[in-house]
Amino acid sequence: MSTPTRTGLFLTFEGPEGSGKSTQIRRLAEHLTAAGQSVLLTREPGGTPFGDKIRHLLLDPDGGRLQPETEAFLMLAQRTEHLRQVIRPAQAAGTHVLCDRYVDSSLAYQGFGRGLGADLVRRLHETTLGEFLPDLTVLFDLDPRTGLERARHGGKKSFDRMESETVAFHEKVRHGYLELARREPPRFLLIDAAASAERVFAVLLQGLRDRAPGLFAGVARR
Repeated sequence: MSTPTRTGLFLTFEGPEGSGKSTQIRRLAEHLTAAGQSVLLTREPGGTPFGDKIRHLLLDPDGGRLQPETEAFLMLAQRTEHLRQVIRPAQAAGTHVLCDRYVDSSLAYQGFGRGLGADLVRRLHETTLGEFLPDLTVLFDLDPRTGLERARHGGKKSFDRMESETVAFHEKVRHGYLELARREPPRFLLIDAAASAERVFAVLLQGLRDRAPGLFAGVARR
């Protein structure tokens, strides 16, 4: 009799621009892979060929200003493909999915930042996708001014369309993230991203061991 395949966990990683989440998620994926875990590292917008095209539209600094509803529907369109074609099949195969941005980005950026309202954005997802929430969301919190300065990489990187928004916009986004975490504390792991990368990673590992122990099944502590 064959042993049933264990369903993989679905973890998402969120934060304002320059919060370091992309660095931390890559490091976590390497850590788990080296320990023998099956891990898929993916991102939004993106994750599929269709999603990558939408990513270009959304982040192109020369693309002009989009209507808030246009942004929200583009994000939902790429997420529908990503969730159904990539994330759920990987989970069903026993792979842990680590996603750099997901639904909470839409809630924070379009819901709070653009003023559509988080409740409206969430209802659109519920109507379209049904069960769509991750098992756990890691939120790297950082002051927007610090984050935008980090995002410039000492002036070596030009801003994309989202990064080019006003500080006031990014403050709304940060407030949105913190409000989402306040509303759903069981789903969020909140981490202070102002600390050193080493400290943030240590806090991340400990937090995940406490909140998502299945991620470390069979993995020895280091």
